[in-house]
Amino acid sequence: MLENQEYELVDWDELYDLCLELVDRILASGRKFHKIIGISRGGLVPARIISDELDNPDITIVKVEYYTDIYKVKPEPKVEHLPDVNLNDLDLLIVDDVADSGRSLGCVSRLLKERGARSTSIATVFYKPWSSVVPDFFVRTTEKWVVFPHENREAMLAIAKRLGEGTPEAIRQRLIDIGFEPSLVDRTIGRKV
Repeated sequence: MLENQEYELVDWDELYDLCLELVDRILASGRKFHKIIGISRGGLVPARIISDELDNPDITIVKVEYYTDIYKVKPEPKVEHLPDVNLNDLDLLIVDDVADSGRSLGCVSRLLKERGARSTSIATVFYKPWSSVVPDFFVRTTEKWVVFPHENREAMLAIAKRLGEGTPEAIRQRLIDIGFEPSLVDRTIGRKV
């Protein structure tokens, strides 16, 4: 299965452009949000860009643990950190990098409503068609495993581990064939050893 796995690597410029497109969709809706909720870790970079573009510096971070590896998850999403802030009657924008299973997004949305939020809307850069949650705002639909520039090392190590047996040169070449920059591959493989 891993050999046939398709990846979509996003570089910094593309991520920024996708976030700007996401902001355009949010602005076109006419909706206003009191607070932006960034899902840690994947939603941190998009949440910061969106915060800047919406002129809304009020960001709160929620840490959710769910994925343990590529396409491997814990039985249920676990909210590790939900800040103790007053959410009563606030309209919240939940931001993450991708709506994959949708379970983390659904869990966070539910918890925020239980804590008094008037409404929650979800914005993600990518959306997978099998997600149980369809974001209110998203830019691109994909079935590939998306690798963002802020997680290159983590992704390369996970892919290398899943490749299992093989010479370091074969693993290096597979990572390059996937689309990782050779200098980043060499840096990651060098640090791993």
